[in-house]
Amino acid sequence: MKNFKNYLLASALGFGLLLSSCGDDDAPEEENVVEVFTDVTLIFTPTSGTPVTASATDPDGAGASPLVVSGPINLAANTSYTLTYDIKNALDPNDVEDIGAEILEEDNEHQFFFQFTDGAFTDPTGNGNIGASGTVNYDDMDENGCVVGLETSWTTGDAQTASFRVNLQHQPGEKTCSTGSDTGDTDFDLTFVLNIQ
Repeated sequence: MKNFKNYLLASALGFGLLLSSCGDDDAPEEENVVEVFTDVTLIFTPTSGTPVTASATDPDGAGASPLVVSGPINLAANTSYTLTYDIKNALDPNDVEDIGAEILEEDNEHQFFFQFTDGAFTDPTGNGNIGASGTVNYDDMDENGCVVGLETSWTTGDAQTASFRVNLQHQPGEKTCSTGSDTGDTDFDLTFVLNIQ
């Protein structure tokens, strides 16, 4: 009888340990996978005519070298454009990843922010929403009704040389409809010379 009681006690302890080892405390934490960017192309599509592109590249991806802007953005004066992107991870040329599609899939964790020379655009006006209270014409929203920036609208002003900065923030678990460019981690931050001709 004594052996039977010891057996029951040992079984109960073993079962208790088994239950406690299956608890949520031991579950692996969900990881935030950082995207790798090797090619970022801005595509300004006018209401009629040929799209204008400007690029930044980083052949080593997440290595020591940053994305490097390859040239200016050349836009026509007093013209309306839609800005979209082609964003890739081409570290493996046999398996190029469309990071733009990943950003769209995780749009509730990402937002594009902009800074530009005051007067470069007649719509939006001001100088952007990076460290400023200017507006941007966002054409897309995430599932929570917050802006993303994979598509935005712009109307240029008169001919001038200006600057145009685009900053993509990754804000998992932090993004709201009022978070700014100082929230989350910077996926990329690019500044181009903007030639309005």
